[in-house]
Amino acid sequence: MKYFLLIPLIISQSYFSQTVSADLDKSVKEMMSTSNALAANLSFYVSDENGNLVYEYNGNKGLSTASTQKIFTSATALETLGKDYQFKTTASYSGKISNGNLDGDFYITSNGDPTLGSWRYEDYKPEKFKQKLLEAIKKSGIKKITGNLIVDDSYFDFQSTPGGWPWNDLGNYYGAGTFGVNWKENQFDININGNQIKSYSYDLQNVNWINELKTGGSSDQSLIFTAPHSETAMINGMLPAGKVTTVSGATPNPPMQLAAEIKKLLDENGISVSGKVTTYYNEKLEGKSVSKAPTQNQIFEYKSPTLDKIVYWLMRKSINLYAETLIKTIAKEKRNNPSFETGIDFLKDFWKAKGINATMINFADGSGLSPQNYVSAKAQVQALLYSKKQNWFDAFHEGFPTQNGIKMKSGTIKDSKSFAGYQTSKSGKTYVFSIILNNYQGGSISNALFKVLDNLK
Repeated sequence: MKYFLLIPLIISQSYFSQTVSADLDKSVKEMMSTSNALAANLSFYVSDENGNLVYEYNGNKGLSTASTQKIFTSATALETLGKDYQFKTTASYSGKISNGNLDGDFYITSNGDPTLGSWRYEDYKPEKFKQKLLEAIKKSGIKKITGNLIVDDSYFDFQSTPGGWPWNDLGNYYGAGTFGVNWKENQFDININGNQIKSYSYDLQNVNWINELKTGGSSDQSLIFTAPHSETAMINGMLPAGKVTTVSGATPNPPMQLAAEIKKLLDENGISVSGKVTTYYNEKLEGKSVSKAPTQNQIFEYKSPTLDKIVYWLMRKSINLYAETLIKTIAKEKRNNPSFETGIDFLKDFWKAKGINATMINFADGSGLSPQNYVSAKAQVQALLYSKKQNWFDAFHEGFPTQNGIKMKSGTIKDSKSFAGYQTSKSGKTYVFSIILNNYQGGSISNALFKVLDNLK
């Protein structure tokens, strides 16, 4: 009897799948027949939650993913590092403390904590870190440092941005580099009235500005150009006249920025530093050698939020810094080589081992900012299906934003858009999907894709 009861259910499910497939095909063909999509490429793949194909259009074709690339990075980090993983920042010293005098150097170092000084976490804001550091210094008895104040940023290699990132992205907040010591998410704000710079959220260390802004239009069309460790920065483009606009940029040297702020903190509390205020890589750039932070004489340890909370913000606000830090962290932890190349190779090997065809995951970075990422929609769906079966899935899924009524990660770079995620329809069927559209010109690319994805509701 139970066998016969299942037959109508199977027929009903098959009918709904065929109907959805037909509706998706109609919407896709309508979108791709418009003049905006004349030279566009689309990769689209939909399955049910068991992995059964519902619909595909060039599902195997590799396209530039934009930020849906973060799906691969986040899932890999949760599995390989663990959702409870925490970054650490420490303070230590060389030499000896006698009668309140530190006869030696004072060090701050980190293993790349991307949340250090972030405003996103109530208990981890810059003031909280500084307060705890100051308390530890006072408890140690240090009242004067006769040596240097050194931020040791040597945990990662010197290259702070992936090689495939476009130059006109690097100086903007979403193009912030990844350093061994990060600070305030490696970004700053500029308040600009028309084309006149009025104020900065904080003073950038050793940076000279060239302002080529013009006024016009009704929206922010400006670009900031800063390069890692550079002392020259430029802002150009166009901003609306007669109003104050806040523009966010990438800090050229976050470790040095932190060093300067710690020096100021010590000065304000009567703790003098007789020597130099510097960083490990600053000294190397000047052709000098400097010791790394000693593992002994540690007076302070500061732990980041757990990885599940970091992944939440990585996915919810699409923070490129977080994604690239995880790539370097995985490379360091798993292969003892904190380069982007090593991390990307690990990422690809990880997903190959999960059954994804290597030709469909041609990764260039961990965040998707590089247009050199070429990934297929089918590969993204396979990653989403794998993630759904893991014990860390809730932490992974919670970060997905809800857009157009669908729980999905989005990605945007020039003339390209992608969405990937999970959707339960009114009929109760759960779909897993990825849609990637490149070189769509004119019109609203998001609205065009929303119209297609509405068929899954």
